[in-house]
Amino acid sequence: MTTSTAHHPGRVRRALAKVPMWIILGILLVVVVYPLFWMLTGSLKTQDEFLNNPTWALPEDWTNFSNYVEAWTVGNLDVYIRNSIVAVFPSLFLTIVLGVAAGFALEVMVWKGRGPVLLAFLVGIMIPGQMILLPLFTMYFRTGLTGTLWPLIITYTAIGLPLTVFMMATYFRSVPREIFEAATLDGASIYRTFFSIGFPLVRNAVFTVALVQFFFIWNDLLIALTFTTSDDLRTIQVGLLNFTGQFGQIQYGPTFAAISINVIGTLAIYLFLNQRVMKGLTAGSVKG
Repeated sequence: MTTSTAHHPGRVRRALAKVPMWIILGILLVVVVYPLFWMLTGSLKTQDEFLNNPTWALPEDWTNFSNYVEAWTVGNLDVYIRNSIVAVFPSLFLTIVLGVAAGFALEVMVWKGRGPVLLAFLVGIMIPGQMILLPLFTMYFRTGLTGTLWPLIITYTAIGLPLTVFMMATYFRSVPREIFEAATLDGASIYRTFFSIGFPLVRNAVFTVALVQFFFIWNDLLIALTFTTSDDLRTIQVGLLNFTGQFGQIQYGPTFAAISINVIGTLAIYLFLNQRVMKGLTAGSVKG
């Protein structure tokens, strides 16, 4: 009885000390979750509800999915998503394959001049994307690539490579050199060392870098808006601008539905790869 009484004030003090933390976490949760909830409920409202009801009002009909149908068919969302997939995934594949190989060559292999080459990739990170758009557009026009999705694929790959190479070189730096030296002594070629040893060791890091690049490319508006010259080539981010009609009139319901489809898709990919991303974020700090 005496011991319980003595410990009780301590437990109360510890519980009270956690109250500010719970309040901050609650505020952060509301800040993050409420916009998503507002977006999803907005996708179920009619145009009349948007114009006449308060902003925070809930939809009158929770089964009103006509905005999704209109966004998908009338708004050509299927075409925009297809264009995004065609432009994003080849760019992502080239960025990861070339970036991982370059990171391995710059960090693991010993050759003259690798320091300046790595420095050149670092300089590439610092160049603003807006500065290269006009020269690239001129080059694509002269080579006849405008009117296709190739300008997007080439530009996304070129812009994504510097950061990918830098991050992969950092991850390869955390792998003990003895592993690669043992493979060389066993007679493994440099290609066998890369594909059978180096790549599996940084696999989680590759997923992390790929997810970072995916979000950048998928959510890009500036580059896609610059190089897509027709409605049939627009990606989903550019296509969302089509929901703004003449004189700025906006069909709010289909717009919210289109944004919801975009957000839910990217959120599902993140949740699917969440564990690998967490492992990849800590891989650089663990030896072996």
